[in-house]
Amino acid sequence: MDTTEKTSSLAPVAEGERVVRNIFRERYRLFVEEEVTYDDMDYLQLDDRRPPGTGLHALRIKPGGLSPAHEHTSDEWFYVLEGDLVDHDGVRYEKGDMVLLRAGTRHSSHSPSGCLLLVYIDTFEKPLEG
Repeated sequence: MDTTEKTSSLAPVAEGERVVRNIFRERYRLFVEEEVTYDDMDYLQLDDRRPPGTGLHALRIKPGGLSPAHEHTSDEWFYVLEGDLVDHDGVRYEKGDMVLLRAGTRHSSHSPSGCLLLVYIDTFEKPLEG
């Protein structure tokens, strides 16, 4: 039995039940939250029903861009698609790295050359005072 025969009884995916975004062609949005604005980064949300910067999204950080110190309120997973990202403690993430930062992690990152990340996080992080 070929694949076509196995799936021919499935109905087409209903309109609105599939979301497709292209991280290289879509328009990104600047992060603007009530407590924090990230001028050096923008994002492309996969599911607009979720709060900005949560769920699965692409995140672009400009060359020299900095994410202010923050605490993760849930686990965060990210995959480096392009460029590099360096945490405040000197740990460097490069193209191909998959990273998990646990809930409660406190850090700040910068990107010397700019980067593109694929990120999943359940809840937006909590900014930390300078």
